[in-house]
Amino acid sequence: MNKKYVVDLTEEERDELKEIISTGKHSARRIRWAHVLLKADAGWTDERIREAFLVSLPTVQRIRQRFVEEGMDIALGARSIKPRPYARKLDGEQEAHLIALACSEAPEGHTRWTLRMLAGKMVELAYVDSLSHETVRQVLKKTKLNRGLSKSGV
Repeated sequence: MNKKYVVDLTEEERDELKEIISTGKHSARRIRWAHVLLKADAGWTDERIREAFLVSLPTVQRIRQRFVEEGMDIALGARSIKPRPYARKLDGEQEAHLIALACSEAPEGHTRWTLRMLAGKMVELAYVDSLSHETVRQVLKKTKLNRGLSKSGV
């Protein structure tokens, strides 16, 4: 069966993987995945690799894919840095305005700000064009801002 992701290591990559395996200075997962790459390069089947190193078949396939697409470091467990799929809604200055607003006195007739009221006020004050209550919640959560009463009720 033809594999979509074929591992073809250079001599330097093989030496680096052998060093990872032999030094014992790496995590067990990284060592196991180094074994997987070496055996994939040697022509072992995914099923044989799975049995030899006690990893799942999808793990073997994922290691192969990551090696081919993103390189050896990513295949051995380093996290790839992918760009956000969306732009941040608020910048630092807008977040500061939101936090200041949340810390201010609530509008007349209310005991505290609600997330929807804060979002509406941010739009009303023209800090942003539009803002959802969920974005407000995430910003306030990130700052660990407690908008409620203390446990003592004071």
